[in-house]
Amino acid sequence: MKYHAHPRTRVKICGLTRPDDIDAAVQAGADAIGLVFHSTSPRAVTIEQAAALCWSLPPFVTAVGLFVDASAATINATLAQVPLDVLQFHGDEAPAFCASFGRRWIKALRMRPGIDLAAERERFSGADGLLLDAYDPGRAGGTGQCFDWARIPPNLAPTIVLAGGLTPLNVAAAIAQVQPYGVDVSGGVEATRGCKDSQLIFAFMQGVRDGDQRRNAPS
Repeated sequence: MKYHAHPRTRVKICGLTRPDDIDAAVQAGADAIGLVFHSTSPRAVTIEQAAALCWSLPPFVTAVGLFVDASAATINATLAQVPLDVLQFHGDEAPAFCASFGRRWIKALRMRPGIDLAAERERFSGADGLLLDAYDPGRAGGTGQCFDWARIPPNLAPTIVLAGGLTPLNVAAAIAQVQPYGVDVSGGVEATRGCKDSQLIFAFMQGVRDGDQRRNAPS
């Protein structure tokens, strides 16, 4: 996880369930799309749905599969049918488990009180990156809540994906303050739970560009 500062923040649109949402994310310039394989989520997709959505992706858009304490058998069955590029683990998975599927992977961390990000980065050193999300004791993610961005050490920021309550209205400020490698949005670009709004997706991407301008402006 040794990334260098880059003038463009990478963007993942997560929780996509419909072909139209994939099209909007791709047209708006998203770098990655996220598919949720967690049955209790309102954004969950079946293996069949996910396979169809992935096959419609152009070559340079990354397909990320999100799992929450799934069994190895479940993940392998998914990988047998869905061409996922990256796995994202949102539960209490151990590093060795995350690394056992022959795919690049991201570990999501919920920003609970007292979390030691430096220690977690060391523990999950085999990950492509850490995704930082808001902490809600009752939910694994998709809370729509922000956390205090000042809790992210500046030296760690270039290796993290910032999530948690991002919207078209606050993403520019988040990028300018945190300067993360990437940002992740789900509920902030939805018309209803699990259904994205193309106008909000385009507005979010504009917010990212505005944030990058602020981030790269001479001080």
